[in-house]
Amino acid sequence: MKKKILPISLIIVCLFLYMNLLSIQSDKYFQTVNAKTDRYVNPIGRTIGLKLYTNGVLVVGMSEVEDEDGKKYVPYKNSGIKEGDTIKEINGEEISNTESLINKVNNSKGKEIPVKYERYGETIYTQITPVKVGEGTYMLGLWVRDAAAGIGTLTYYEQATGKFATLGHGITDIDTGNLLNISNGELVTTQIVSIVKGVKGRAGEIRGTIDDGQKIGEIERNSQIGIYGKVTNLEFISSIKLPEVPVANRNEIKTGDAKIYCQVENEKVEEFNIKIKKIYKNSKDNKSMLIEITDENLINKTGGIIPGMSGTPIIQNNKFIGAITNVLLNSPTEGYAIFADMMME
Repeated sequence: MKKKILPISLIIVCLFLYMNLLSIQSDKYFQTVNAKTDRYVNPIGRTIGLKLYTNGVLVVGMSEVEDEDGKKYVPYKNSGIKEGDTIKEINGEEISNTESLINKVNNSKGKEIPVKYERYGETIYTQITPVKVGEGTYMLGLWVRDAAAGIGTLTYYEQATGKFATLGHGITDIDTGNLLNISNGELVTTQIVSIVKGVKGRAGEIRGTIDDGQKIGEIERNSQIGIYGKVTNLEFISSIKLPEVPVANRNEIKTGDAKIYCQVENEKVEEFNIKIKKIYKNSKDNKSMLIEITDENLINKTGGIIPGMSGTPIIQNNKFIGAITNVLLNSPTEGYAIFADMMME
């Protein structure tokens, strides 16, 4: 079967709350914080949309190429390129999206082309000879992607820096499982379309649309502990932010009652009750606290913690202590949260 490089400009990726421990490549984000942060944030708790654009194009699949005569080739066979690699340059020219890749491959007229790509931060150079599959059309046999989008919950806005944070975990590519290496992105408003309740053994979901979303800010970083960026729409953020609270150090967090701010209806952020069941003070990942939803109103609406609630801010003793990140699939009222002091790092 003939397969083509798909000029995908936007792939909608459900931001599923992680059920498994993320593979942490570096501990630099997870240093234990013992001193008070002396920082203040405005909790948000509003469902938002995220549009992410990769730094180069991400290789998400590979296949044979059939030429004009029906012969099959594997152009990338000796190039060293694998799924999860990011193509940065063709013929010494920067690749910013799938369209630019397609154009440069077609312009090669079947001649060998130099390719620059990255794997886990390492830059690698190689060559590939495209295969002619039709008049003016050439293929590398690579399936690529240049963007992703999804829905989550905006955690906080820090007025002192103009910055925002959301999710409490990173966004990985749905095909490769790798953390997306982004060049930029947008934080936008979203409209909730429906709520699918979570039940034991099956995650629910907040379903929404971002097609007509209003831009809130610029996404600057996709990390293992969250999505970060700068607010550009100050008028909008001022209309939705909650009263400013201090950021708690993990040593101030106690087991017992706490509350979250969460949106499960359009234009309505509500306060719900939870319990902090366990605290892992030496945590180096985003499973820093074991929490339980105890509010019957929220349980009736969502079944507990569901995808789309990643980033929901947690407040205890009028301090920001963390954000929801994970759900326990076999116990949807329970899940994990990241420490505020870790997220602020």
